[in-house]
Amino acid sequence: MFSHIMVGSNDIPRSKAFYDALLGVIGAPPATQDAKGRLLYAHKGGRLMVTPPIDGKPATHANGGTIGFGCATTAEVDAWHQAGVAHGGTAIEDPPGPRQGAAGQIYLAYLRDPDGNKLCAVCRMG
Repeated sequence: MFSHIMVGSNDIPRSKAFYDALLGVIGAPPATQDAKGRLLYAHKGGRLMVTPPIDGKPATHANGGTIGFGCATTAEVDAWHQAGVAHGGTAIEDPPGPRQGAAGQIYLAYLRDPDGNKLCAVCRMG
């Protein structure tokens, strides 16, 4: 269904440091950068791109939008959250921990990246 997810950034070097650390926790290699300055992360068939806005206006985050990253264990979710906070992210929502989802028990953590995009790490526990 999805080919990729792209978010805007007002500071590509800052975003690279943040996402390299954040996604490295779940096994993704550091970003490659194209001639236009866009960052590309590829891992387990998924693609995330980080770009300066094409229209030249400041990057803003989506109100109500969330990008979810799958984690293998609850420890990986916690490490993801810690890496994000350590590299300029902001902890939001409830602290990392278990929640009851519609499809069973899940373990979640939420962050905003340095540009305000809402991110979530999830481990499905059952």
